[in-house]
Amino acid sequence: MTKTSPFALFRIFLLLGLTSFGGPTAHIAFFRTAFVEKRRWFSDADFAELVALCQFLPGPASSQLGFAIGLFRGGYLGALFSWIAFTLPSAIVLVLFAYLATDLQGPLGQGLVHGLKLAAVAVVLRAVWSMARGICTDAARIGIALLALAITLAWPESWAQLVVICIGALLGKWFCQSSSAPIGHELGFSIGRASAFSALTLHLLLLIALPVLAGLGQGVALADAFYRSGSLVFGGGHVVLPLIEAEVVPRGWISADTFVQGYAAAQAVPGPLFTFATYIGALVTPSPNGVLGAAIATLAIFLPGMLILLAALPFWNQVRRIPNARAAIAGVSAAVVGLLAAAAYRPVWTSAVSTGLDVALSIGGVLLLSAWKWPAWAVVLCVTAAAVLLVL
Repeated sequence: MTKTSPFALFRIFLLLGLTSFGGPTAHIAFFRTAFVEKRRWFSDADFAELVALCQFLPGPASSQLGFAIGLFRGGYLGALFSWIAFTLPSAIVLVLFAYLATDLQGPLGQGLVHGLKLAAVAVVLRAVWSMARGICTDAARIGIALLALAITLAWPESWAQLVVICIGALLGKWFCQSSSAPIGHELGFSIGRASAFSALTLHLLLLIALPVLAGLGQGVALADAFYRSGSLVFGGGHVVLPLIEAEVVPRGWISADTFVQGYAAAQAVPGPLFTFATYIGALVTPSPNGVLGAAIATLAIFLPGMLILLAALPFWNQVRRIPNARAAIAGVSAAVVGLLAAAAYRPVWTSAVSTGLDVALSIGGVLLLSAWKWPAWAVVLCVTAAAVLLVL
C-alpha cells in the first residue's frame, strides 16, 4: 500500500472539517464518500469494521475514525495532521462564536442553520442506503440491522447504542458463521503492542492524576473536567453534553443560558461536536479562558478517546481473523447500519424536516449525490443556499 503524506492527509481532512455538517452520523457518511467511494482506500466491509470499533470504544466516534484513517495511511504524523485538520475549522468557528453570538441572530442565521441540517439529511440517507446494500446481503444481517433500528428508536438513550453493538456481536456469532464475508486486506496500522500498552498506561495515569492535581490551579481543574468527560462517553458527541454541563454549570464556570447557546451553535458548525468544549473553554471564568482555555478544553476532551483507540488498534487484525470474531464483527457491522438508520431518522430527520419543502430539498440532495454523483461538499452548499433563499 502506498502511504499518503501528512500534508496530503491534512488537505483532505481540512476539506472534510469545513464541509462535514450534521454530527457523528453525517461525518461517517462523509468519510465513506471520501475514503470508500472516491479514493477506495477501504472496502465497505473494512470501513464498517472500523466504524464498529470506534462506536464500541469511549470517545468521539467520527474523530476516532478520522484518526485511525490518518494512522493507516500516514503513521503517527498522518493521524495527528488528520485530527488537527478535521477539528480546527469548527474549533475556530466556535471560539469566534463565543464572542460574536449576538451578530448571528435573525432570519438569515436561522435559514443557514436549517439548510445545513437539510443537507445533513441528504448525506446521511444516501450513506445508510449505500452501506445497507454493501453489508446487509443476507437475511441474518438484514434481521440484525432491523432489530438494531427498532431497539435504538424505542430506547434513544446513549446506553442503548452499546447494548445494540453487543447484541449485534452475539447474534452475528450465532447466525453469521456461514455468511460472514472473507476478511479483506490486513489493515496495516503503524503501532505495536508496546506502544499500545504505553497509550493505555498514559490514559489511566491521566485519569487518576488529574483529579488529584486539580487543586494546583484552574488550568489543571479545567483539563481534569474535560478529560473525565471525554473518557466516559459512549455513543458520540451528543452524549458528552450532559457530562460537560455537570462539570461546568454547577461550578459557576459558565451560565446555563450561555451553555445552551453554545450547544445550539455546536450543532450548526461542521466538524466534531466535541469542539463544543472549545466554546466552553473560551468563556469559562476564572481564567484560563480565551484561546488558552479553548486549547486546554479541546485537547483534554479529545485525548482520552485517541489514547484508547491507540491501545485497541494493534489487536484488531488478530481479532478479525478468528472465525467466531469474524462472525461477531459481521453482526456488529449490520448493527451499525441499524444504528445509522435510526440516527438518520432521529435526530437528523426529525430536527430538520417539518414541511413539504424540507422534504423536497432533502430528496433533491439525495438525487444530486446518487443520480448526478455530486460531491458531498457541493450538495451541502447547494441545499444550504436553497434554504437561505427560501427564508429570504
